[in-house]
Amino acid sequence: MKAFKRHWWKAGLALLVLLMGLIYLYLRPYQPSQAALSAMQSNDEITVSEEKQVIRFEPKTPVQPSIIYYPGGLVKPESYATYAKAFAQAGHRVYIVKMPLNLAVFGGDRAQPIIAAKQPDETFLLGGHSLGGVMASRYAASHASELEGVFFFASYPDPKGSLVSSNLPVFSVVGSNDGAVNMAAFTKAKSDLPSTAEYHTIRGGNHSQFGSYGFQKGDHPAEISAEQQLEETVKLLLDWESAVHPAKQAQ
Repeated sequence: MKAFKRHWWKAGLALLVLLMGLIYLYLRPYQPSQAALSAMQSNDEITVSEEKQVIRFEPKTPVQPSIIYYPGGLVKPESYATYAKAFAQAGHRVYIVKMPLNLAVFGGDRAQPIIAAKQPDETFLLGGHSLGGVMASRYAASHASELEGVFFFASYPDPKGSLVSSNLPVFSVVGSNDGAVNMAAFTKAKSDLPSTAEYHTIRGGNHSQFGSYGFQKGDHPAEISAEQQLEETVKLLLDWESAVHPAKQAQ
């Protein structure tokens, strides 16, 4: 009897180790590039700080709106530091949200404590990359009055995140070489966005270069540099924001 129990104990332990290994392999996140790690450093104009659930980029003289950024699935939040730093250099306070297990599906409401602790007169754009954009739209759909707009980087809403009746300005950009986005679903999802939503395609851009974490499985190679894709994306979003909220930019 003791030998029988010992046999099953060993078999159970082996199965547990196997399951833990599979979970680790499946949930192992993409790591930030050296460029992203460098962008995590503070300088004379921008202070970078980390809290339990957020990485904050604070410009010396912030302008509105602030930007809340939901990372893509299984991508470490630091991987978006290059984008956050670029927006902060333009004067916008940026919050990169840390997600449980690096999956925004488990932290869709994490914009709430940021908004609840807002500075006087602070306003917010909410959006994200890939899965992050999906979950950002779900939050925006039920908290539209808290936001100034929503943005999607290589992403689109699902029906739970429909923004048709939100009256929120919406910005969407995708790379022409994106191999991760289902373009049929992307097109269909336009029915869940307001008719005023603005769409852009970056020629030669791909999915992975909306962050800085290397090449994502299933993506297509980019035909432009990561730096060019970042610059084009940042300019497009800031131009859109200044057009839909000109008074904010004038402050």
